[in-house]
Amino acid sequence: MSSWKNLLLKIGDNCPEYGNSDDLKDHIETCFGVIRRELEHSSDDVPHYIINCAEQIPHKIPLYGTLDALDSGNCDRIRILMRFLTVMMCSKILQPGSLVVVFETLLSSAATTVDEDKGNPSWQARADFYVTCILSCLPWGGAELIEQVPEEIERVMAGLEAYLSIRRHTSDTGLSFFEEDDESGKGLVEKDFLEDLWHRVQALSSNGWKLDSVPRPHLSFEAQLVSGKSHEFGPISCPEQPDVPTAVSGITHGKQKHDAELKYPQRIRRLNIFPASKSEVDMQPIDRFILEEYLLDVLLFFNGCRKECAFYMVNLPVPFRYEYLMAETIFSQLLLLPQPPFKPIYYTLVIMDLCKALPGAFPAVVAGAVRALFEKIADLDMECRIRFILWFSHHLSNFQFIWPWEEWAYVLDLPKWAPQRVFVQEVLEREVRLSYWDKVKQSIENAPALEELLPPKGGPNFKYSMEDGRERSEEHALSAELTNKVKGRQTAREIIVWVEESVYPIHGLGVTIKVVVQTLLDIGSKSFTHLITVLERYGQVISKICPDHDKQLMLIEEVSLFWKNNTQNAAISIDRMMGYRLISNLAIVRWVFSPENIDQFHTSDRPWEVLRNAVSKTYNRICDLRKEIISLKKGVTLAEEAAAKAKAELEAAESKLSLVDGEPVLGGNPARLSRLKLHAEKAKNEEISAKESLEAKEALFARAVEENEALYLSLYRNFSNVLMERLPDASRAGTLQDLKSTHADAMAVDLEEPSAMELDNENGRPKKSQSNGGSSGNVYNIGEKEQWCLSTLGYVKAFSRQYASEIWPHMEKLDAEVLSEDTHPLFRRAVYSGLHRPIN
Repeated sequence: MSSWKNLLLKIGDNCPEYGNSDDLKDHIETCFGVIRRELEHSSDDVPHYIINCAEQIPHKIPLYGTLDALDSGNCDRIRILMRFLTVMMCSKILQPGSLVVVFETLLSSAATTVDEDKGNPSWQARADFYVTCILSCLPWGGAELIEQVPEEIERVMAGLEAYLSIRRHTSDTGLSFFEEDDESGKGLVEKDFLEDLWHRVQALSSNGWKLDSVPRPHLSFEAQLVSGKSHEFGPISCPEQPDVPTAVSGITHGKQKHDAELKYPQRIRRLNIFPASKSEVDMQPIDRFILEEYLLDVLLFFNGCRKECAFYMVNLPVPFRYEYLMAETIFSQLLLLPQPPFKPIYYTLVIMDLCKALPGAFPAVVAGAVRALFEKIADLDMECRIRFILWFSHHLSNFQFIWPWEEWAYVLDLPKWAPQRVFVQEVLEREVRLSYWDKVKQSIENAPALEELLPPKGGPNFKYSMEDGRERSEEHALSAELTNKVKGRQTAREIIVWVEESVYPIHGLGVTIKVVVQTLLDIGSKSFTHLITVLERYGQVISKICPDHDKQLMLIEEVSLFWKNNTQNAAISIDRMMGYRLISNLAIVRWVFSPENIDQFHTSDRPWEVLRNAVSKTYNRICDLRKEIISLKKGVTLAEEAAAKAKAELEAAESKLSLVDGEPVLGGNPARLSRLKLHAEKAKNEEISAKESLEAKEALFARAVEENEALYLSLYRNFSNVLMERLPDASRAGTLQDLKSTHADAMAVDLEEPSAMELDNENGRPKKSQSNGGSSGNVYNIGEKEQWCLSTLGYVKAFSRQYASEIWPHMEKLDAEVLSEDTHPLFRRAVYSGLHRPIN
């Protein structure tokens, strides 16, 4: 890397704001000298690189601003460049009036968007984003603006206040980390993110715009900067307002609102794990926002560079400690709904590196966060709960599986459906996947009774194994014969003939499926590679004997039985079979909602993992087809242009006059004409080929859309059916809180006088309990049926939220066929909540 680039990257690293002692002014002067010389040779490279640095190391923006568009599609770029414009104004590079014009342009667009008559309120997410950009600039330049253009900035502040008075309060319903927040309507009462930011900016304004969490290096250069030339910033324009649908309905409004929130997502939802006395100590209100901006920017621009990410996160230019707020911010991103900005593994690695970078502080903070979330696990959103399980098990695997399990040993006294007990059980199961059974058992030696929650130790459950001394049956002989055929490298066609002539006619369908599936799975059980090899070579055999959903259901049941002691391998095998189209997603839905699996909905993730894989694979398939169609359309356009150009060149050549034997003849040089004809024919053929490829892909996409519709209809019908069978009457359980209290009300008489079994063994005192469904000691107040309903409703919301983009196009049909008026209100509420759709 060039020396001037390296200097720009590391500017300020050794200064007091970043925990060292070098003088910041010296740093900037040194950098400025090098940059000024470099400008003589690379006048285009330097500004471009400074902007790149400002975008990718945003917490150093004041430094880059002292040294030294809007992009309509990239929210992070818009936000960062606006902050960069602000600090350039502070450094006298940009005239303050120009920045005010930018603010007012965005504010005008935002106000128009939420106007019921002139705009499209469905796109309020975009309007809120513009206003958030303006507010987020003020901590970096509010003091200078109020000093230089007081009337203009007061006008902007009045405009911001007016916007906040006409916009709709946004609810986090369906996106809250905890179910109780959704249920209590907390999101409707408390400030939403924009209202909260406005409150913090107002507090900063009341404090004279004084703050210590934003470096102000330009003040050291006031004399030099004031004599420089300030520049006007050209006018900006905002994208056109999205068209209001011709037929306005709840569905069209909801679909547009969903599209807007996808394009302009709220950057953070605060996960308040710790009390403010820990997370916001020695801060003024705006400091929390600024620190979150620093942390989120570092996470954004250093993804893929975990070491650098951790380095910058622990060396931010703020004068207070922030370990607790850093943990809250990272966990808020890991658990962010509908999905985190990056893959969960990224946050796992960052937390791991931060624990190593701050060994005396951060591990204890992380442990505190885990304990706090565990205490509220019963109320944690189901999707967040799954991510928490996956993160925690992976985190422990990086720290030798060390955890004080004795703290949670009491979960064994809770019923098998209690969320805390299920959480411990699922974490241990995931740990076994990441290590091995004996290692995980050793890690819980301080709480040996928890071995009860470990998954079975055994491997495959091969029905025709001879190792355990079972009596040899005719089915054993068939299995052995099939094994020999596979070892003898017989083809799939030869084995199909053997099945059709020697197995199926004599033993029937049931035995045929058992023998073939069990035997092939046993051959492929040694490793994932063995499984893939078997499916690639002999998948046709399975496809031949299981051509429809009924037979595929029998196939899945055999896979589940074979791997009954290994949840991971069962899920992998079913997923691979779906990948090879041996099993349909509809067959998987039927299997998940079979009686045996329904009984596990509240106690195990096993059926849910299989269902998640199936829906995810279907979703990815249709997303890939969309991308391929976009690419093919571009290819068709290019092919059409190339064909038109080749045709025009040929026609131009043919129209020219040339002399042949002294006589004028139409047409140019014969050799050149021949080449042009061949080129035109080739270009036309390529155009035809590109169009045919597009048509074929669009046909596949149309079929995929139909399959998608069938999948979601089947999924929601099954959800509706099983919930209608188990949910209490709507008159007794119209809310989740009603559902939670159903069991407690039924037991109210029994609880008036504690029985002998409910007394503490040591001192005879009644054991503690929490009527809200929490657990303390060994009491959990929610009955099994009620917990089953709560868990299943949680998964309904999670699936609706995760696949909302694919569900919305089929909403009218779902409303008509599944979510009719006689549907239980709790089921409808779960679906609507997941889609972020108003209930009424």
